Amino acid sequence: MLFNSIDFAIFLPIVFILYWFVVNRNLKLQNLLIVLASYVFYAWWDWRFLSLILFSTIVDYSVGLGLAKEDNKSKRKILLWLSILVNLGFLGFFKYYNFFLDNFISAFSFFGNEINANSLNVILPVGISFYTFQTLSYTIDVYKRKLEPTRDIIAFAAFVGFFPQLVAGPIERATNLLPQFYKKRLFDYTKAVDGLRQILWGLFKKIVIADNCAEFANQIFNSSADLSGSTLVLGVLFFTFQIYGDFSGYSDIAIGISRLFGFDLMRNFAFPYFSRDIAEFWRRWHISLSTWFRDYLYIPLGGSRGGTGMKIRNTFIIFIVSGFWHGANWTFIIWGALNAIYFLPLLLTKNNRSNLDVVAAGKYLPSIKELSHIVFTFSLTVFAWIFFRADSVGHAISIISKILSSSLFTFPNFEGMARAMFTVLLVGGFILVEWNGREGEYAIAHWGLKWKRMYRYAIYYSIILAIFWFGGKDQQFIYFQF
Repeated sequence: MLFNSIDFAIFLPIVFILYWFVVNRNLKLQNLLIVLASYVFYAWWDWRFLSLILFSTIVDYSVGLGLAKEDNKSKRKILLWLSILVNLGFLGFFKYYNFFLDNFISAFSFFGNEINANSLNVILPVGISFYTFQTLSYTIDVYKRKLEPTRDIIAFAAFVGFFPQLVAGPIERATNLLPQFYKKRLFDYTKAVDGLRQILWGLFKKIVIADNCAEFANQIFNSSADLSGSTLVLGVLFFTFQIYGDFSGYSDIAIGISRLFGFDLMRNFAFPYFSRDIAEFWRRWHISLSTWFRDYLYIPLGGSRGGTGMKIRNTFIIFIVSGFWHGANWTFIIWGALNAIYFLPLLLTKNNRSNLDVVAAGKYLPSIKELSHIVFTFSLTVFAWIFFRADSVGHAISIISKILSSSLFTFPNFEGMARAMFTVLLVGGFILVEWNGREGEYAIAHWGLKWKRMYRYAIYYSIILAIFWFGGKDQQFIYFQF
């Protein structure tokens, strides 16, 4: 079920009414309703894969109870590894089986040995990368004694399958979200209104910005061999704003919906394209994933505490694994490695935490220095997105070759160029709104709060009108494929 569908527009009010007006006096029934609603939400896509969520829920719940009773270090490790192997085993099979098989066959063929092996027509379960990491955070934190294991199976099932963020995040920590299922929740009008405002902005980012950009990004990437370097640059820029509008839009909607039900999810995006260096970009982009890898992979490996060799090794591991998490393709691995190369100079010179504040805070415009750093960081990010979007490494290299040719200095031209220019104007206006609201949780968080209600609502209705008027062709959320 998609957030931007008629089905969800019917589903959400029904769940909201039942939650606040029917079962509102009983916490267990509220949690049970969330579990049932989450399973319906997920089953709308393919009911067969509910078994995976149920199995992961039962395994990690049982492992948690086992860790609560066990003090023996070796047995605790066995329980931890049971959870890790089950969760990553499912993820590895559904997401990476064919990738490893194809590369295994290619490696042997390179040395003259032919191997016959059949690939499997495996359907990737939506959201498996997200809820797998979410349940793992619970087991690892219980193992490290950072979290008391729960004995409430309903609350735990609600935590694992919480429908607003089930299929594309944010990847919540058990230490943040699970305790919220234990506490009685009272309807908060202010929080609900703020949630609706964030949902509205998320829908705008998805339907108006991402879906319009997607139409032209797909067109340009799919016929890249016939287009000029300047046109390909335009295509990469369209994808740059497509993926941001799409993914951050999903996160905004998920966080906003959660607020309607009295929950607070972690922030997942903080205006990353205004970053002044790559380290700042990764503190602002897909925050729930980057901090997950930091806490559960980078720091256990030694982080940046060791010598130069260890710092380089750990940096490449975390970025390459992050790339591989996104998909079973060498393009994602190269994308991760590129970001590691970008990040290393900052780490080795101890400048990776230089920009912790909001850029040009309290000012209308950035300084020349800040602007130059933003443009440089944005350019590095856009270049890396080529590999992320390309179908193969060869496809990415051919696009880069065209961009570096003399055709870069021609005027972009492709079928639908006139409509594309209108989308460029939409993106330009979007950037201005995001810049103006960069000190808030999301761009319109503080818009019109001190204005008269008539003017404030005029803005909201204008955004709704824009969604219906300028909405692009329906596109599935990008991160559903990861």
